[in-house]
Formats: sequence, structure tokens, C-alpha cells
Amino acid sequence: MKTGKFFAVLLIILVFYNCATTQFEQNPPFTITSAVYNNWYVESTANKGKIVNIGYDSKYVVKFDSIYFSKRAEKLTMSKVKDKKMISAIFSSTEKPAIILHENSTKEIHNPLPELKKMPFELKKNEAIISYKIKDKTKYFKIKSIKKGKTIFYDSIPKQ
Repeated sequence: MKTGKFFAVLLIILVFYNCATTQFEQNPPFTITSAVYNNWYVESTANKGKIVNIGYDSKYVVKFDSIYFSKRAEKLTMSKVKDKKMISAIFSSTEKPAIILHENSTKEIHNPLPELKKMPFELKKNEAIISYKIKDKTKYFKIKSIKKGKTIFYDSIPKQ
């Protein structure tokens, strides 16, 4: 009887463990040719953030979705630069103020609570995960080494 309970508990633990881990693709339908991030800064507004540019090659049409990097997630955009395929994302560190600070604290009662989002992945500083879709199935690929480029100074906020 005790052996049966032990195996039942072990089976439940294994099922939940397998559900909680995300499988990364080892052989995606594309090859990463370059991966660089740059810090960016707009002096006139003090806005700042990061921009990630990833070059890739593929014989197939790949529908890229999002990137997880630097404890944040952003949508990816696709482009071509001098016949090279690129995906990129802009991360802004400047948050829009969503709260009212007032001398009379009763006026602050309707401030929305901050949204705390937990990253679904544990990443090192120079790692990123890109998600893409094939036949409506989302897959993930881990980029293990994104190089840091020089800081870029803009006259206005960069747009995606």
C-alpha cells in the first residue's frame, strides 16, 4: 500500500515538473547570424532604454512574435537591411506615470495598482529568448550570447 502511494506521488510530481518546463528548440528553421543590443538615450526628454537587433538566415518564412530580454518582453518587428533579414525590439525604461501624487492622500485612492509581471524564463544578462510560430504552434529559441554595442543618442524617442 505504501509503495503505491509513493509511486502515485512521484508520478504527480513528474507530470507537474514536465508541464512547468519550457522546451527550447534545438534546430529552429532559421540561423542567428548576429545578436546585438544597444542602450539608447534621448537627452532632451531623459527617455532611455535598449534596442535589440538580431540578424538571421532562413529558407522558410518564419513568423517571429516576441523577445524576452533584460527581465522584459516586447514584440518583435521584422525588416531587411541591405538584403539581410533582421528582427528587432525596442525596450523603453521610461514608464508613463499612472499614479496621482497629491498632498491630500484621499485623492490618490483611485490610483491603479501596479501590474507585477513575472518573467516566464530565468535568463542571464546576455541571454534572450525569441518566440515564433509555426502552424499556429508557439516555439521558443534561446540566444545564449547577445553582444553589447555602443550607446546610441537620439534626438527623439525611437519608434518601432
